[in-house]
Amino acid sequence: MNAWGGALADDLLEWLPGSGADIVCLQEVTRTPGLAGWTRFADGERSLPQRADLFDDVRGVLPRHQAIFVTSDSGPVHDDAGRGYRQDFGLATLVGEGLPVVGVDSAFVHGEFADHVEWPVTGRPRVALAVRTVDRAAGRSVWVMQVHGLRDALGKSDTPARRAQAERLAELVCRIRGPRDLVVMCGDFNLLPDSETFGVLADVGLTDLVGAADTRTSHYRKPVRHAGYVLVSDVAAVQRFDILAEPEVSDHRALILEI
Repeated sequence: MNAWGGALADDLLEWLPGSGADIVCLQEVTRTPGLAGWTRFADGERSLPQRADLFDDVRGVLPRHQAIFVTSDSGPVHDDAGRGYRQDFGLATLVGEGLPVVGVDSAFVHGEFADHVEWPVTGRPRVALAVRTVDRAAGRSVWVMQVHGLRDALGKSDTPARRAQAERLAELVCRIRGPRDLVVMCGDFNLLPDSETFGVLADVGLTDLVGAADTRTSHYRKPVRHAGYVLVSDVAAVQRFDILAEPEVSDHRALILEI
């Protein structure tokens, strides 16, 4: 789920411990060294409240999970008194204590790390994070990958940059997976359901489970309701898949996969 920088942190942090998730994948996670509480993010288009350190907030309510954070880019934020700080922005994956972490990998799928003087409206770097665990009962390794796809102020239609992003994602899948590994890829792709990205990922064996379903909550005011997706390399491994309309803990709905 895209955690929206923790804009609904009270609801999110109340819900997460009871969600029963063995693995939690969150996009739009913040980390500001030396600061807790609230900050304000602003680019040329939006001004939003964000938690100063959503990564630490989530670790606080899931203390037994193994937590991994990767930064896509960094930039300025301000506290309520107007003091400025440098905030890291990226992805967090948290793995329950019952699962061994046997591999971690990441790769930029758009651009490279940037330390912005001012946050740009569009074209910001994007990174993918992959964590490998083992389903002991099935005797099978599982890669759980997540990504926050490129945001374009012009919309969610295909572009050459998004095509290149899809190819980098496919390259990461091919590089890390073993012959018997199950691969799950999830995240806020910022794409329409008919995007060519899904064809690129189908070529490396991944099937989308979301299609044209609504993945937004009432906090999202725009008419296009597509953003989050989950793909798997073996549909037969799927036991249950839900897109949660409630509770609303972000402007994105949580996508729940049981395998």
